[in-house]
Formats: sequence, structure tokens, C-alpha cells
Amino acid sequence: MTRPDPSLDPAEDRPWYRWYEPGVPRTLSYPEQPLPRFLADTTARHPDRTAIRFMGRGVSYRDLDEAANRFANALIALGVRPGDRVALLLPNCPQIVIGYYGAQRAGAIVVPINPTYVASELRELLADAEPRVVIALSLLFPRVQQIRADLPSVEHVVVTNIKEYFPAVTQALFTVARERREGHHVHLPADGHTHEWHALLAGAPASEPESAMTIDDVAVLQYTSGTTGTPKGVMLTHRNLIAAARQAQVWCIGIARPGNADVVLGVIPIFHIFGQDNVLNYPIFGGGTMVLLPQFAVKDTLAALDRERPDIFPGVPALFAVLGRARDVGRYDLRSLKASICGAAPLSDEVRARFEALSGAPIAEGYGSTEALITHCAPLKGRHKPGTIGIPIPETDAAILDLETGSRRLGPGEPGELAVRGPQVMRGYWRRRDETARAFRDGWLLTGDVAVMDADGYFTLIDRRKELINVGGLKVFPSQVEAVIAGHPAVGEVVTVGVPDPRHGEVVKAFVVLREGMTATAEEIIGHCRERLAPYKLPRSVEFRPNLPKNLFGKVLRRTLLEEERARRENPAAS
Repeated sequence: MTRPDPSLDPAEDRPWYRWYEPGVPRTLSYPEQPLPRFLADTTARHPDRTAIRFMGRGVSYRDLDEAANRFANALIALGVRPGDRVALLLPNCPQIVIGYYGAQRAGAIVVPINPTYVASELRELLADAEPRVVIALSLLFPRVQQIRADLPSVEHVVVTNIKEYFPAVTQALFTVARERREGHHVHLPADGHTHEWHALLAGAPASEPESAMTIDDVAVLQYTSGTTGTPKGVMLTHRNLIAAARQAQVWCIGIARPGNADVVLGVIPIFHIFGQDNVLNYPIFGGGTMVLLPQFAVKDTLAALDRERPDIFPGVPALFAVLGRARDVGRYDLRSLKASICGAAPLSDEVRARFEALSGAPIAEGYGSTEALITHCAPLKGRHKPGTIGIPIPETDAAILDLETGSRRLGPGEPGELAVRGPQVMRGYWRRRDETARAFRDGWLLTGDVAVMDADGYFTLIDRRKELINVGGLKVFPSQVEAVIAGHPAVGEVVTVGVPDPRHGEVVKAFVVLREGMTATAEEIIGHCRERLAPYKLPRSVEFRPNLPKNLFGKVLRRTLLEEERARRENPAAS
């Protein structure tokens, strides 16, 4: 671990320090213990405090801790050994929290998986991670069964129903109204390798199992989103995750309840690292409460904000945009919020202003990645610069390196690749030694993002390095072209990519979604750009689409567009 050197002059080497809010330290300390120990410590302090609120039912820290112990012992009885992988194919619900901490108490490595993945995506990821056990929602069990024969590492599948932690009345209504219709009720094979969740836990001891795991063992194998390529497994240690939780705690020191015992509304998924940082580990460390919603629905989210009175609301720009535009948003009281945390994509000033006016609380825009968790955030009550990702958080160093060699550190105002280092930075990629080596340079993690730092130490993202378009040796920032096209009054959404060209190597192609009721031609869009961009930056073609492919966080899947483009070029008759 490389920490910032506090002996350096912060005004010159780390100008962001001057913007730290009162009480926020530059460096941190924490016990040398694995992640699940923090759940046990919090339970010892606050056994009767509510750890989870789910569909109107509360789960105390005592009950959560006991369930995690039972699950850990059940896994050990199934043959799970330290270093084995346990996959969690679950939405936000108590089972994913129990599974996460219970698997780690058994010494296993947790593999959180997006439950919306289709069978082929699941097969690819599970074949790479090779888990011994898969925990799946009953609704998703048929999908697991479809590929189970292709996965020799998977010895056991544990199946749980979403209703298992509902209040009794809600559970009964769900059984009558939705369970059979939606496919939640499944018949499990009596093969000795498929298990029902509650039966498995009920038959296991409630005592904490002995474990030899250390803070530097891998705790989570987190797969990247794969928006620009094949997903890779990122090895995150207990130390990485503990550091991120502590960094979040001290960053919120000016708005948090005593001890960081905040109520956090969990709409963003825990299977994503953003959710693990902010929805799961942050409240566990402080003895707070996570209010879990299994999926995002506008009315349910607004009702939860009104009813549960959360302090902190992590989200993504698309979520804040939809909530702010909701027709009946004025019926709900959002004023309990002390702060919202926004990540995963840039936040527009319009969306920010609308939601802040509704909640009366700031939205702090931040930056992180699967490989480095969170590294930057705007001060929650201090100086905010719209359009930036804020400043490096405690124990985090950041630098801008030149794009040509990656060896020269650039000064304020000079765009280059963002590099970071700190205790939250990953160990490396799972079984990809060469890619791990390429990701690091002289102790710095190369993020792949092109950014610029200003004189105050605030950072602004420009583009993904992999997405830069090389037109005859000249680099084109897609974001610059997209900003120009977005200025056309008929354009609702736009994304640009580089497509092969025999003369220039690559040229710009734009994919455009028009505003409802508006029309435009490709020639009009290109003409609009011609007045505002150099000739080599102009899109050579424009494709109009009803929508753009996106992941759950609203990021456009450029990989999908490029694959479609490649397939079209390889088989033009089919297009």
C-alpha cells in the first residue's frame, strides 16, 4: 500500500487537501482484521438495532450476525474451504447481505453476479470464476439449471425465494398474487446438491466458525461491467473493502449521525461495487440501517424516501433524472436526506438542481471503478465545482500522466490518463497476470480514463482512453463530438464510436436518438457539426436509433454498438 506523503507541500503537490472539510483526516487507521469481523463488532455494540429494512420488515444486527454464522457453517458442511468461490445471484434483499458476510466467514471469496444476466453471460462468468456454490433466487434457478451441466466446478446450488424475509401479511399476498404467475415457485430436484435456503440455515450451528483468513486475503471477486470489452474478475481484498468503508465514513463526517449510524436507501444493486461500498459496508461499519429495494421503480423509491426517512441516498444520474421528473414527486417528502451520492456517469446541472431542490440536500458527485472502488468525491458541504468528479479522498493519491508514454506527470490544465493509488486499489485481475501488469505502472493504477486536474486539485473526466478515436493519427475525444451533436435541438441522446476506414484507419460514427416528435437527417447533423468541429472530428455517418443499449447504471454499452457494427461489416447482406 502506498499512502500520500503528508510531508509534501499540499499547496503544490496535493492542492486538494485545502478543500477537505473540518474533521476529515488525510490518513486513516483501522484494525488489522477481516471484513466480517466488523459485523460482529457492530453486533456486540448494538445487537437490537435494525441492520436491514426490507419490504417493511426489520432484521436486527443480532439476527443478521447469527444468520451469517449459520450460512458460513452450512457452506463449510457442503465442503467449502478457504479460497473457494461462492457466487451470489441475488438482487437487493437480506439474503445477499447474509450470503456476502457468511461466505467470507467461511473463508470463501464472494462472487456477486448481476441477476439480469442471460444464460450465456452467466455461463461465461461462472466458467471463469469457478465457484463451488451458487446462491440463486428461485426466479433465476431455471437459468442456472440450463447451464449447470457446463459448469463442473459448481457442486451445490442454494435456492431462495424473494419473499422469505417479507412480513407475514406481505408474504401471504405475494404467494397468492404473484409467486406462481412470475415463476418464483420452483420444484427443486432431490439430488443432494440443490438446497433450500431456510432449511440449510436452520440445520447449521449459530456459532461463529473458526477462520484463518487475514485482512490481505481476497474477499470479493468482482467482475467489471464489460461496457467496452469482456468482463474481468477484479480481486478485492478485505483490506481494500475496509479502506473504502472507512474512507466513506470520514468523508461523511460533517453530515453523518454519531458513529456514522446512518440510514441508507439501497436502490443501487449490491452486486455492483458501488452498492457494496455505500449500501452494504458503510452502514454495517457504523451500526446504521440499510433500506433495501430489490429493484428500481419510481413510485416504490419515492415512497421509501418518504416513509423510511433515509439520511443518505446513493444513486446514478439516470435514477436522479427519472425521480426528479416523476409526475407526482411533489406528493412525497424527500427532506430527510442529508446527502445523495452520485457515481457511474456524469451528472448534468439540470438533473442536479432539480433533485437538490426537491430534497434540500446536496448531491456529491464522485468517481470510482471496480478496480479502485471510490477514489474521488466532491466535499459534501464544502466547495463544489459542477462538472468535476471532486477531489481525491483520504489516503488516495491521483495524478494525470501523459498519453504517449505514461511516464510523465502532467500539471494543471493538461489532459492525460488518470492514475490513482491507495489502500482501496485492487490486488489484480483474476487469472490474468499480463493484464494486471499492464494496469499498473510504478505503483499507480492506470484507470483508462482521460481526465484533467485544475489548480485547486479538482478533477474532470474527459473520456475513456480506449474510446479515443484515431483518425489518421489524430486523436478525437468522443465526448467533444457528442457534446456538439447534443446541442442540436432535435437530438435527445448521442454516442460516438470509431469505425474502420481504409484511408484514415478510423472515422467517427454517431448513433443518435431523436427527441420525441422531432426529425432530422444525417446531413443536418453533420452540417451542425461542420460549423463547430475540425474536419477530422466530423462524423462520417449517422445512424438513428429508437434507443441506445445501456447497462443498469445508464452507461451506454459501446461494446454492443461496436459488435453490431463489426457484424454488419462482415455480413453486409444481413444488415
